[in-house]
Amino acid sequence: MKTGLFAACALIAAFVTIPVALSQPAAKGEFQPYSGQPGKDVVWVPTPESVVNKMLDLTKVSAQDFLVDLGSGDGRTVIAAGKRGLRAMGVEFNPDMVTISNREASRAGVADKVKFINGDIFATDFSQATVLTMYLLPSLNLRLRPTILNMKPGTRVASHAFNMAEWEPDETATVEGRQAFLWIVPAKLGGNWTVQLAGQTRELTLQQTFQLISGSLKAGSESAALSDARIRGEELRFAILEKGVRREFTGRAQGNNMSGTATTPGQPDTGWTASRH
Repeated sequence: MKTGLFAACALIAAFVTIPVALSQPAAKGEFQPYSGQPGKDVVWVPTPESVVNKMLDLTKVSAQDFLVDLGSGDGRTVIAAGKRGLRAMGVEFNPDMVTISNREASRAGVADKVKFINGDIFATDFSQATVLTMYLLPSLNLRLRPTILNMKPGTRVASHAFNMAEWEPDETATVEGRQAFLWIVPAKLGGNWTVQLAGQTRELTLQQTFQLISGSLKAGSESAALSDARIRGEELRFAILEKGVRREFTGRAQGNNMSGTATTPGQPDTGWTASRH
């Protein structure tokens, strides 16, 4: 994995330089990576195996996933994913690191599940990934953020050490003093929706900031503000207070349509649907 521009070397040092631990020593004359090695946008510092595994745990990877590691270095995250049975790809600018990654994948017995691309993370199409992992500076995370937010809702994103500014993580974990962050790409739900609930038509207005939503649900001339509202991928939840009674909504969004269940204490659950206009 990677972190730090030349100007950020002092920051990297604060994370403690970790020696590269490949499965076998390099042969005489063979390229040997080292922590702090210069790169295109960043210098390379490997992510400890414990953090790699925590990132994979946070994203709840399964054999159905396709993982892409941005700035894959010696390939350790991609190889760890392959060992868990999923397809994975690393994007790495240094061709020598790609060679090492392919060698290590073969030694680990996962060459049939993983691949490595010699390329620029800002010029590579990773839109088909269901899981992204990275160890990059905040400035690079922010450059990637618009692209990530346009990925399929529900895509999981894990970062070692560095966050994405105002886009708060959905989960945070600490391993051996290091932080790992998880984001789940939220569906885009802002706008005006027509809701069908218990035979009544209502108007739902949503404002969205990343995975947080606010707004109101209007029935006739009465309007109730949303509370406890949040999006997790395509799933959403919110509550309203009507005449002193709290009603909770859960549902799933698919493009311009939503459907789910409304729960009111002491009453049977009610299905609801909505369409954006």
